[in-house]
Amino acid sequence: MNADPKVQQRQTLRQRGICVVIPTYNNAGTIADVVVQTLQECRDVIVVNDGSTDHTSQLLHRIEGITIVEYAVNRGKGHALKRGFQRALQMGFAYAITLDADGQHYPCDIAQLLAANRQHPGSLIIGSRRMEGIERSKGSDFANRFSNFWFYVQTGRRLPDTQSGYRLYPLRKLYGLSLLTARYEAELELLVFASWHGVQLVHVPVSVYYPPKEQRVSHFRPAKDFARISVLNTVLCILTVVYGLPLRLYRWLDTVGRTLYSLLFVLFFSFCVVTPIAWLCVRVCRNPREKQRRLHLLIYRAMRFVVLSHGIPGTTFSCKRSGETDFSRPAIIICNHQSRLDLACQLIFTPNIVFLTNEWVWNSPLYGFLIRNAEYYPVTEGIDALMPKLRSLVDRGYSIAVYPEGTRSEDCSIGRFHKGAFHIAEQLGLDIVPMVVYGPGKVLPKRSYYLRKGPIHIEVDAPVSRAQLEQMGDTKAQASYMRRWYQARYEQIANEIEQYV
Repeated sequence: MNADPKVQQRQTLRQRGICVVIPTYNNAGTIADVVVQTLQECRDVIVVNDGSTDHTSQLLHRIEGITIVEYAVNRGKGHALKRGFQRALQMGFAYAITLDADGQHYPCDIAQLLAANRQHPGSLIIGSRRMEGIERSKGSDFANRFSNFWFYVQTGRRLPDTQSGYRLYPLRKLYGLSLLTARYEAELELLVFASWHGVQLVHVPVSVYYPPKEQRVSHFRPAKDFARISVLNTVLCILTVVYGLPLRLYRWLDTVGRTLYSLLFVLFFSFCVVTPIAWLCVRVCRNPREKQRRLHLLIYRAMRFVVLSHGIPGTTFSCKRSGETDFSRPAIIICNHQSRLDLACQLIFTPNIVFLTNEWVWNSPLYGFLIRNAEYYPVTEGIDALMPKLRSLVDRGYSIAVYPEGTRSEDCSIGRFHKGAFHIAEQLGLDIVPMVVYGPGKVLPKRSYYLRKGPIHIEVDAPVSRAQLEQMGDTKAQASYMRRWYQARYEQIANEIEQYV
């Protein structure tokens, strides 16, 4: 990948399906500079010429590489945004960043919105303007505080800058777009409908430039536009009672209901189905190897039932496996660690797999009996002490699964890889099979007990041979190399999936 950060940014924006939409009306003095600067940050720019009567249109047509939407009669910012979003969707984009054409927004702050999008995919990102040292009219300041107050009344959420036009919209979550009003108040309307429908709202600080009063071009009409905003807030307050609050209650009940259902299902399935079968297998089967084989087959079929057939409520599951991976051959399987759901996702591929777990899992009252009898071992015993047991498992055809990060990631990012997995592979003379999971950490994040909706995806890549590992260097170098590989591959998967969340 090119080392130029701007080139990388433009590539990432395109990979994630993000474009920029700039509505403009009679901004001939600033529009060309704004568009040219924006093109340095993002390749895909849509400019909506909202019936300008100056020479804005001629200036736009001189700029190569942009998409222009224009019409003869001025219809207002809300209409221009709607037309821009519609064109972005037609072109296949998943997100649209909006910024004003008057030069008050700095296109370089697109990087801030992109970073927030990567951390909070599917969210509506608001660029909260830094106002320190900015000379601002009393009317503008009052309008923002007025809007912030009513937004809190209507949604129960606090935002510092509901009037900012610098935003990143998830285009497939633009509720109420068909009812969008035509003027400035449309941006508040989009925020309110998004909040009612459970879209996460995230604000990030951005810079702002206000030229001297004599140079400012504003199409805001205080009396008329305040009246329109007041009427809209009255309507939204009524809708809050009959639509917004019931919708919030439904979402809360849905989240709690899905979580309780999953918990009860797991408890019933574990205690009433899996554990009794495992107990019978342990007590009845006299051949130790046959007993282990049956226990692993039980775990394999149970996980396939839960993940593939029963499913996790509110999630969609997908997987991809390299044709070069043969689970009949023992290997060290490594995987990034996001959630308690990771293990279930990995177990759908083969019964010939044993996990190195932590002490809590090994002693779990829910499935500890099965884990212990299936010869899953706690890493607290130490690698050297475990080595004879692991060698015995490998000799019997089992692969060993290890989480190189050692613990679940707080934010789904790839943490530091420890060298333990690579040391085991070296001692046992085994290849390494990389698995990459996306989504479990978003569906059930660390330190959370509620299931969220979202996709879960797992990929099994081609094995990394002993010769390839040795070319990387010692086990510490191997851990560092594979971590970088995971970071790059996870980003590719995230860029593909997060266009649709």
